[in-house]
Amino acid sequence: MPGSVLGTEVRRVEDPELLRGETTYVDNLPIEGVLHLAFVRSPFAHAEITGIDVSEAEKADGVVAVYTGADLDLPSVRQFMTVNADCVRKALAQGRVRFVGDPVAVIVAETATAAADAVELVDVDYEPLPAVVDPEQALEPDAPLQFPELGTNIAAGERDAVGSEILADADVVVRARIENQRVAVVPMEGNAIAVVPGGEDADYELTIHVSTQNPHALWLTAAKQFGLDRERIRVVTPHVGGAFGGKFGLIAEHVVAVGVARRLERPVKWTESRSENLQSMPQSRAQVQYAELGLKSDGTITGLHCRVLGDCGAYAGFGGGFALGPTRTMAQGVYRIPKISFAAIAALTNTTPTGAFRGAGRPEAAAMLERMIDLAAAELDMDPVELRRRNFLQPDEFPYTTVVGASYDSGDYDLPLREALRLADYDELRAEQARRIEAGDPVLLGIGVSTYVEITGGGGGGEYASVEMSPEGRATIKVGTSGHGQGHPTSFSMLVADALGIPIESVDFVQSDTAQVPRGGGTGGSRSLQVGGSAVRQASELLVQRAKELAASKLEAAVEDIELTEDGRLGVIGVPSASLSWAELAAAAAEDGERLAVDTDFTPGGPTFPFGAHVSVVEVDTETGHVRPVRHIAVDDCGRVLNPLLVRGQQHGGAVQGISQALWEHFVYDEDGNPVTGTLADYLVPTAVEVPMLEVANTETETPRNPLGAKGIGESATIGSTPAVQNAVIDAVKHLGVRHIDIPLTPQRVWRAIQQARAGEPAQPWREPPSAFDTLPIRPEGPNPHAEEAAV
Repeated sequence: MPGSVLGTEVRRVEDPELLRGETTYVDNLPIEGVLHLAFVRSPFAHAEITGIDVSEAEKADGVVAVYTGADLDLPSVRQFMTVNADCVRKALAQGRVRFVGDPVAVIVAETATAAADAVELVDVDYEPLPAVVDPEQALEPDAPLQFPELGTNIAAGERDAVGSEILADADVVVRARIENQRVAVVPMEGNAIAVVPGGEDADYELTIHVSTQNPHALWLTAAKQFGLDRERIRVVTPHVGGAFGGKFGLIAEHVVAVGVARRLERPVKWTESRSENLQSMPQSRAQVQYAELGLKSDGTITGLHCRVLGDCGAYAGFGGGFALGPTRTMAQGVYRIPKISFAAIAALTNTTPTGAFRGAGRPEAAAMLERMIDLAAAELDMDPVELRRRNFLQPDEFPYTTVVGASYDSGDYDLPLREALRLADYDELRAEQARRIEAGDPVLLGIGVSTYVEITGGGGGGEYASVEMSPEGRATIKVGTSGHGQGHPTSFSMLVADALGIPIESVDFVQSDTAQVPRGGGTGGSRSLQVGGSAVRQASELLVQRAKELAASKLEAAVEDIELTEDGRLGVIGVPSASLSWAELAAAAAEDGERLAVDTDFTPGGPTFPFGAHVSVVEVDTETGHVRPVRHIAVDDCGRVLNPLLVRGQQHGGAVQGISQALWEHFVYDEDGNPVTGTLADYLVPTAVEVPMLEVANTETETPRNPLGAKGIGESATIGSTPAVQNAVIDAVKHLGVRHIDIPLTPQRVWRAIQQARAGEPAQPWREPPSAFDTLPIRPEGPNPHAEEAAV
């Protein structure tokens, strides 16, 4: 066999058609006779609907129909994960709206312009109700209730039997109330769906083209919700312009689109506008964390007491439940923490429902823990790197089960830290920092460190893959994951080419079509390579074995005497003239009425736990509060690296989103629930100008839980980068008395913290958590029922 392609840099095979504009997205599908949808959305965060008049809209040019929730017999919206089943959401709101942007009617028109114009002609009468937009205020006794029948704004909550007593043996306890702000997903392509109903002779009753991360889950949900045989539905996902966790499940607009297409028996299409995307695509993070960390005077951690409040937004959005699931699951991080007490609440507010976004509950855990470590280092007058090292779990302790029940596979947490510090030249940075302080320079240098571990590929699910060889000598991969920019066609083709000994150019890739791929777990939680890639590898190896059996039959040799030769042929060992090409073998199988193909399902040995270390270097102007990121060093360990080019791309993208949360992004509502940052003029997303050059590297600590030894990489850099930047900014001004600043670290926040510190005022005083935490039900012993959410 020639040298393996695995571990080498291979350019993405899917990029040429993307660069040439030859690709297809939902919005540019050529669907004959398609009607266009536009939604009438609530301008109120909380209100009773007292009447809807659609008569003027129905008479408008180009309008085919106007429907309210009462006109369409639509199923309720079924979330990807349920936080509280009693918080039922109608696809078109009936009786009450619960956030600005809640759809209450749909326009169906011949053109997108006619549909958009007719939206303005629908007259909806609202009786405004008091709104609650802050999750802490939602827990107050007199807070407006989103679902009065529940009698509370707590959608879900639980606590451990032990509480603050776990800190009793600490010499030092540091406390902080930490905000992990609400952010928007902002993919380049918003949600989009086109539904084509079939006629009597059609192969399918419905064909749904949709921008999603998991076409098979959407397929099964649509069939169940509409009471259809799933074999009569086809779901196809063309190219997807980014998702980042925001395109999971059958959303309200999807349900309406399917309902309208079935009602009118005509194709319909809806493409989300940017303003709609910012209003209604599930937002994320949105946690308030109350953390207390106990330590001995030498820096040894003795215990951690956490109370975490997750904001569900409206309708018990499943992102609020991350506080109970992945944030708790990853609360111990990379450290030896002998005792942990954790309580969590998922609260209802009159804001956009929350969901997943790159990391989905794990970045929040790392941000909380890494801030507490830096706070402790400042309290103990210790270098934050040294404090981390004193408490790291050691390589010989793996596999390791944490106090909260996560089963870590493998790790060497000081390995990436050593490399990150070396690349950063940490000692010289500290010297430069001291020189600026000594000189009274108003522009100070901050150095922030974060170390993290996360969970990927969890949830207990496996993945489908098939590999088939054609008589033309081309291999076709079919796999149940569904890529949206990560490089699946490249990485999976590399696996097949390596196993079969054929050029990567001879591999074709099929995904995201339920008519061609019978099942699949989709893409999320950084599962694709470690689970889907392992399935592809397994199918490829089985195909080689199948080919050896066929070659043995044709060459009249024993199977054990057949080898895959260096030039990619199947031949008899020691007899160079006795061999067959893959094309010849496929043709021989076809003559026998068979396919040279293998289908398989791979089940991993459990989730994997990538880890890493980030170093952020920033400049802080003490006169204006402006923060300039100067350098960012990311060393992420994702186990075995299949393609360094793809890994770097994931590190760059993840780090930019994490840096952006630390410095700029924040979705804000006013006290009445109106979005204040509802456009990209107000919601700050960085360009290449604002982001520093990224210095990325990898260490490789393989996992035993899949045959590739691979762990996830898609979300790691997001998790590591945010706390590194936050720690760096505070590090720059901590000698002035600044203890903590919440993200995003806007100039106003930084400047105010400096002014308060100089005046002797605490910038972030400890605030006792809401009393509702003390009345939560005790979490039962045993595995965390929300643990699978840790790897969404």
